[in-house]
This record gives sequence, structure tokens and C-alpha cells, in this order.
Amino acid sequence: MFTTNPWNDRTPPLFKHAIVRIPGENFAQGLTTAQLGAPAYDQVLQQHARYCGALQACGLALTTLGADPDHPDSTFVEDTAVLTAHSAILTRPGARSREGEVAAIRHAVGRFFSATLEIEVPGTVDGGDICEAENHFFLGISERTNEEGIRQLGAYLAREGYTSSVIDVRGIDSILHLKSGVSYVGDNTLVVMEEMAPLFPGYELIRVGAEESYAANCIRVNERVLVAAGYPRLTAELSGRGFHPLELEMSEFRKMDGGLSCLSLRF
Repeated sequence: MFTTNPWNDRTPPLFKHAIVRIPGENFAQGLTTAQLGAPAYDQVLQQHARYCGALQACGLALTTLGADPDHPDSTFVEDTAVLTAHSAILTRPGARSREGEVAAIRHAVGRFFSATLEIEVPGTVDGGDICEAENHFFLGISERTNEEGIRQLGAYLAREGYTSSVIDVRGIDSILHLKSGVSYVGDNTLVVMEEMAPLFPGYELIRVGAEESYAANCIRVNERVLVAAGYPRLTAELSGRGFHPLELEMSEFRKMDGGLSCLSLRF
């Protein structure tokens, strides 16, 4: 969710807060389709701490939740809610093992949002399938987010004056969620995997080739764009377009299908 920035019409509105959750010791027992080996817990904690530090350096006040050992994937808090300027929409994750994560995030979200909505059975939505581009939302249908969940979410968003469009990513084997392959970075610009580029007419596109496709999941946080380290072509392209990339090592989260956007709820 963005709020208005009065200082520069070309700068995306400012985030002020973020909610994060510390990874638990059983993080490696979470769900993954990647075949990159088990994450090293000490490195997981180091990378998470640097991520949190980067959010703070970008001006965000953090709400840091403790590890939830009952839910190994719970550090990926983005999947539990969709936040707008008007409400928090609690999701219903598509993996049964993750359903309890929503109840665990409810109180933290409720501190900031008086209006709370929910995705109801039989709908499922993972927040990683929802890409906000200012007043428009791209709603991804995936193996985790179904048509009924998108119908409910689209209706909630329409009531608040937002437009939305549906993007079906079930035929793209290389990604888990919509935002695994596309990110909005402001200035009408999307960072997008090459094979997904035709799905987004009307936007300026920064195309990411197959060799750097993991880095398509990046996040604009006020004046910076957080991007996974080790992808020099994308980092150079962002700089050349006038963005200000901040590289963060994400190797251990990639092993669990996680990206930069997954690790926080920003508003």
C-alpha cells in the first residue's frame, strides 16, 4: 500500500511501515519446489537481519514478530494479507500447512488497520500472487491462488475504487507465484521475466532473461529498489533507468521458493 508523496510526482508514494517475522529453526522443513539443497539456518538469520536493516535504512518502522515454529514457512508474511490504503484483506493460503499463518498475523495487522476483510472458503489467495501497481492490481491465478479467491479479492478491491486484471500463471512452470516473475517499481515500470512480458501491455518493461529470472522479484521501497544480489544485468538496467538498486543476498530463501517481496508486508 502506498501513501501520497508530495515532494516528487515521479516518485512512488512512501511506505512507512513493514511487518516481518523471524525465521524459525525449522525453516528448512517448509514447502519448496526448488532443488537447491537445504538452507543453512545461520545464513538464513544473517540474510533476514540484513533485509530488515535495508527496510529500516529506507525509512520504514518495523514490527518484528517472533518465530512461529508451528509454521516453517511463516517468515514469508506477504502471503497472509493484501494491504490497501483502506483495509487489510486477510488471505487464505493455498497450501493447507500454511492456513494457520493468517490467524498468527491478524493481531499485528489489526494494530494498523481498523477495517479487516477476509478471503473465505472455498477461495484461496497467496499474497505473492497479488502485484499492486499504484491504483491497479494484477491478480495471479496459480497453484496456490484459485479463481474463487481472485473473485472475492477483486470484489473487495473494486469497492475501494481499485481496478484489477487477472493473470493466469499456471502454465509457467518456472514460477510459484505471480510476483516470482513480475514486480512494479514505480514510474509505470514493471520488472518482468521475458516470457511474461506480453502479458503487461501499456507499461514500461525492464525485461529479465532466463539466466536472471529469480531477480524479477524485486521491491521498490521509497527511493530504493531492493534486488537480489548476483544479477548484474538487472542491477545495471535499473541503474541505467534512473532507479537506485540495493542488492541483498537471498541465496537461502531462494532454496525455499522465497523472494524479497515475500519477507515483509509493507504499507
